[in-house]
Amino acid sequence: MTIEAVVFDIGNVLIEWQPERYFDRLLGEERRRAMFAEIDLHGMNDRVDRGEDFRSTVYAAAEQYPDWHDEVRHWHDNWIELASPEIPKSVAVLRALRARGVPVFALSNFGIGTFEVAERAYPFLGEFDRRFISGHMGVIKPDAEIYARLEAESGVAPERLLFTDDRAENIAAAAARGWQVHLFEGPEGWERSLISHGLLPERDAA
Repeated sequence: MTIEAVVFDIGNVLIEWQPERYFDRLLGEERRRAMFAEIDLHGMNDRVDRGEDFRSTVYAAAEQYPDWHDEVRHWHDNWIELASPEIPKSVAVLRALRARGVPVFALSNFGIGTFEVAERAYPFLGEFDRRFISGHMGVIKPDAEIYARLEAESGVAPERLLFTDDRAENIAAAAARGWQVHLFEGPEGWERSLISHGLLPERDAA
């Protein structure tokens, strides 16, 4: 089946997303574990990814947990350090696909405010042919609706989409709709998948 568009997740595919690593540096691993055990910070982030206001959501959580007030605010105030660095080989693969005229989409759980910050730091986020960002859509992966909306808005049949994501549940949801999928475990494996689909010849691979 011919692939008509390649779909990239962003976090941990094009940009490292490791909040625990940041807070380990800030607090030490033991205190970080205590903080994450007490506060559902990833649940808070999911709300931002669904479209809630970035600053007010994080700051409200900080007020709710006064023992961790200043630490929680780091999620907003130093967010770009939680979402760094970029993964250069993945960015090179994205650009190699575009250079060959392959349509490339983004499908990512990302807040409205956080994506604005990321765009300023990572210009390659402006290089997609289409972007499907959960905060603007009001729905996050792995909800079937976000995949259905990409299909409808792009006009590409499910079986002609090739999608990579680092989370198995997001990959499974896409596969259930008939998408071709690749579980991202590193840019080298993703590159080999693209070569195997005939989208990147060996000589053009990043």
